[in-house]
Amino acid sequence: MASAAENRRGVVFMLAAMSLFVVNDTLMKLARETYPAGQAIALRTVFAVVVGFALVFAARESDRLATAFRPRVLLRGLLEALSALTFGWSLGLLPLANMTAINMASPLLIVALAVVLRIERVGWRRALALTVGFIGVLFIVRPGAASFNAAALVALLSTFLVACRDLTTRSIGDDVPSTVISLTTTVVVGLVAFGYGLTEQWLPVWRIESVYVALAAVLVTVGTFFIISAFRRTDVAVISQYRYAVIVFATLLGYLVWGDVPDLFAFLGIGLIVGSGLYTMHRQRVRPDSNLKLTRKPTA
Repeated sequence: MASAAENRRGVVFMLAAMSLFVVNDTLMKLARETYPAGQAIALRTVFAVVVGFALVFAARESDRLATAFRPRVLLRGLLEALSALTFGWSLGLLPLANMTAINMASPLLIVALAVVLRIERVGWRRALALTVGFIGVLFIVRPGAASFNAAALVALLSTFLVACRDLTTRSIGDDVPSTVISLTTTVVVGLVAFGYGLTEQWLPVWRIESVYVALAAVLVTVGTFFIISAFRRTDVAVISQYRYAVIVFATLLGYLVWGDVPDLFAFLGIGLIVGSGLYTMHRQRVRPDSNLKLTRKPTA
């Protein structure tokens, strides 16, 4: 089990990552008003790779770059690439707060996946909390309602991929630096985005949206480093609950930038997701047999 100091460090990293990610999402949503998804993410990657290499050399971990080719590190990068593409595509079609709330169901999916993979066993309390959380997702997505569109399903797919990504992060050995994982993820995201971009009609890049993308690249690279660090050598049940702070930031920025205000059903859904997520994390923390709060030192 992680120490109190390690968990405090993880909480700080998580809050920092969430703050950076929501500003990144705001900038990318602004860019998506002009650029197609593949182009926006590919352009962001060009800038992000530069920042990623800078972080590696600043941390004096360039001698560990060879660990980037380990299968689990590459798998994490692929999962991040797929989640980034699906998130970026749906981000251009959904309000920021709704998109963020759907994405915040990932801690619930982490537990569900852990049960399926027989990493974790849950009792009736957590099973009920997971059910309530997924009902909250349905309140936001509202299949069959007039406001429903394909972007909501793509957002759910992105959330599932994020859960897979976070579980994969926990399986990477401690000898692989977070800066290397972050850089590898950035490169893989870029390769996948450029490949997807071949199916799009790209626009000229000499416009203000490219500035948004460049700023987003810095934020997402540093945020990726923080999110990786947050989940390493810490109790996931303690750290994950601080992920929900991003919903407040996203709702505020969505209102300030676009004037978006979630409707009653969306607010109810957000409340159910946050409440069930926090309770699920609490149960994992207090149960001595919970595997999701243990810190192992796996090999990659």
